[in-house]
Amino acid sequence: MPAPLSAILFPAIPRRIPYERGITIALRTAHLMTSGLLLGGHAFDVAPHRLIIFLYLTIASGAGMVFLELYSSCRWIYLGKGVMVSLKVALLLATGIWWEQRVVFLLLVVLVGSVGSHMPARFRYYSFIHGRVISDPGRVPIGAPVSTWRQ
Repeated sequence: MPAPLSAILFPAIPRRIPYERGITIALRTAHLMTSGLLLGGHAFDVAPHRLIIFLYLTIASGAGMVFLELYSSCRWIYLGKGVMVSLKVALLLATGIWWEQRVVFLLLVVLVGSVGSHMPARFRYYSFIHGRVISDPGRVPIGAPVSTWRQ
């Protein structure tokens, strides 16, 4: 009998993939580099055809980081760190609506990303569903037993 969808999306023990840390570092580095070039290109009115590759690479690296988080557990969506990413996506969508203000919106995306990456764990792991902090199990080697999420 197949596992229920909730068990797949929200496993008791978050999933890990081999080399997850290295993959995350590579994706984050690529994302910072490409998004920085994209922001700079917009700030200095670089021709759109010269920026399109950086747009695609920024989207791909950002999507890769999101997919890694979601693979671990979809709880990420309603934690503070997931909500911050959702806010960044909303700001990026606003860029398409208010194009003339795109540099301001892109700077706001950088601001939200910086704050979200460096805010204390009590905010990063705050669950907007549970109304409190949900602790993340400690990082352990793949295959080692991990305690369950405390909810």
